[in-house]
Amino acid sequence: MSRGKEVKELREKMGMNRREFSDYYGIPYRTVQDWEAEKRELPEYLLRLMKYRAEVEYMVKNKS
Repeated sequence: MSRGKEVKELREKMGMNRREFSDYYGIPYRTVQDWEAEKRELPEYLLRLMKYRAEVEYMVKNKS
């Protein structure tokens, strides 16, 4: 799967639109658009960090 598709999948899994996602991560809206459209390459390390943050937040919110 391409990184652009992975970003879109992560965003949708988090239940966010592009604006919310870009604000959450502090990334320009246009950059998120370009990543999803595969017009701009997303660094692998950044994708891993984004996934990690989402996972940690999920675990904290769903802690029993």
